[in-house]
Amino acid sequence: MRGWERALSVLEALCERGQAAGHGWTLETELLLSHQQQVNVLESQGLVELAGREDRAELSVVEGRPVRWAARLTPYGHDTLVYGCSRPRAEPSSGEAASDRQLVELIPSQMVALRVFVGLTGQLRVPSADGLGEQVCTASCDHGIKRWRLYLTPDQMEAVAYGLWLHRMTGSAAEANRFGREYGVVYSPARASDNPSAAGGAARGGTGVSGRG
Repeated sequence: MRGWERALSVLEALCERGQAAGHGWTLETELLLSHQQQVNVLESQGLVELAGREDRAELSVVEGRPVRWAARLTPYGHDTLVYGCSRPRAEPSSGEAASDRQLVELIPSQMVALRVFVGLTGQLRVPSADGLGEQVCTASCDHGIKRWRLYLTPDQMEAVAYGLWLHRMTGSAAEANRFGREYGVVYSPARASDNPSAAGGAARGGTGVSGRG
């Protein structure tokens, strides 16, 4: 389970138990220790509020016992939970991923370049691949390794290579070079002379184009 998934599971637990209690607070006896530890991280992000002395005193009266710890969602935590549960996912089923799509993990600078490329759809004369824009919009970030995760078809990977080639030609080659090393897909204008499309100009490692797969 990735970091954001763990955070959502804790927010969901706080929401459910707080609603069930009627007062919105989740007590220490109602939450796993691992979740309590995660609450401290979520509090630092403004998503969770810990009960202060007065709140704990009021809860102790309601519960009929001393309450030493309690937490509840802030408005930001509530909205994060609602959005997270509704957010479209880029990950296909395992069968679909194995047969048609490949997991691609992009570093932040690659993702920035790709967003610029996708944002120019309709202005560029070389067409992109169908569905690439949706994959970019719904991509999830694994903050632990600082990588954006996308599941791409071969055509979409070749379109990414073209977008990173444009980025190379206008300033930085690092993103395209990294993509070529990791996935063996590199754009070459020479291969696109007969068929000017992103798919027609990209080649994979092992076809004579630089790039270690």
